[in-house]
Amino acid sequence: MKLHNFFRSGTSHRLRIALNLKAIAYDYVPVDLRTEEHLGAAFKAVNPQALVPALVSGDLTLIQSPAIIEWLEERYPAPALLPADADERARVRALAAIVGCDIHPINNRRVLEYLRKTLGCNEDAVLAWCATWITAGFDALEALLAADKNRGAFCFGDGPTLADVYLVPQVESARRFNVDLSAYPNIVEVDRACGELDAFRRAAPAMQPDAPGK
Repeated sequence: MKLHNFFRSGTSHRLRIALNLKAIAYDYVPVDLRTEEHLGAAFKAVNPQALVPALVSGDLTLIQSPAIIEWLEERYPAPALLPADADERARVRALAAIVGCDIHPINNRRVLEYLRKTLGCNEDAVLAWCATWITAGFDALEALLAADKNRGAFCFGDGPTLADVYLVPQVESARRFNVDLSAYPNIVEVDRACGELDAFRRAAPAMQPDAPGK
């Protein structure tokens, strides 16, 4: 497999975590968003949407991280990222969707670039925008984690699930955007528990070959 991705991209980060948790080997293909490499013809031939990540497996090219992770779950079911019970799967998917549907899309790079370049927002305004939507989502996530009395060290149960795969990159992003995490002790504890696992450590942005200093 070849993973076309960018070290700091939250969607790339979550896909690296999922691949690592399932112990699936892949070749890392960097796509530099800083130089707008993703807008060039070479990458658009891989993904016409010009977004990372894209996963190439043989003759198959997969785009959109939620679809890719669901594909991985179906093709490589062990270890599972979703519980066996339908009600529990719905809960885990909902936790993931708070990040994947309600926080990340409106804090994505192309949205922030539009704020900067088209609407003329300064960096303070951009950071305030990011913090608004991260805290709105994290308020809900924190309440849901706190209410789950059967939860272990992770978002659900005693091991990482799809919810953790989504949450950890968003915590990384929150720190980058200077969001105060002191109001979210459960989220911070989940992030710490995940950080003790090799699959999460190896997926971190700072560990990638295209990260600064690498």
